[in-house]
Amino acid sequence: MSNKGGVVAVTCLALEARIAQGPGVSVLCIQTPGLRQALQAAIAQGASGIISFGIAGGLAPDLVAGDWVVASGVWSGKKVIATDRAWSQRLLEILPSAAHAKVVGWDTLVPSIEQKSDLYDTTGAVAVDMESHIAGQVAAEHHIPFAACRVIIDAANRALPPAATLGLSLDGTPDVPAVLRSVWQYPGQIPSLVRTAFDYRVAEQALRRGRRNLGAGLGFPYYKNLSVEIGLPVSSPSLIG
Repeated sequence: MSNKGGVVAVTCLALEARIAQGPGVSVLCIQTPGLRQALQAAIAQGASGIISFGIAGGLAPDLVAGDWVVASGVWSGKKVIATDRAWSQRLLEILPSAAHAKVVGWDTLVPSIEQKSDLYDTTGAVAVDMESHIAGQVAAEHHIPFAACRVIIDAANRALPPAATLGLSLDGTPDVPAVLRSVWQYPGQIPSLVRTAFDYRVAEQALRRGRRNLGAGLGFPYYKNLSVEIGLPVSSPSLIG
């Protein structure tokens, strides 16, 4: 295990990336198709650990927007990728109200209540996102610590309106023209879109508060000398940090 490259936080949204940044953390903000290659490049530079960080869709009926989830494992297809026990325990100590349960990685958005219910019944996972399974696979292949720490944005009983399911720009920001076109074509989704925007704000505030508490290295427990390690720069065109 290398201690030279710091922790790599895997995100998809520009907002997640900005919040995740900090001492000892390099942020990888990239959409799913290029994520595996980017992670492998980060590991080649000496990454100490990988954490999937940001927001997630809720699957468990008792979770609402703003609730934290620390993954006990990540479903990837028919397999569960283990998360690092010591790192997960440290995250739970810092975020004592977080649920500690499995999450599921999915290659596409899960926008409907029915789809969420099916995933929950099938896997028992409490949350879903589009990056954790890839991050976990790469970490397992390279034998480095992996954790997943996510905030719920859309609860299990919330369906995402069409405008909220549209793709992102390459920099991780919303595709605003596409959103506006969707609203113009389907104005009936506006109330649902407003509720989603409110949930987004709640999740963002929770993510910021939790990130401040997580501190240097996002709770990473394996630095030999944290005061030295967190000052090491990481240079890569694919990393923010």
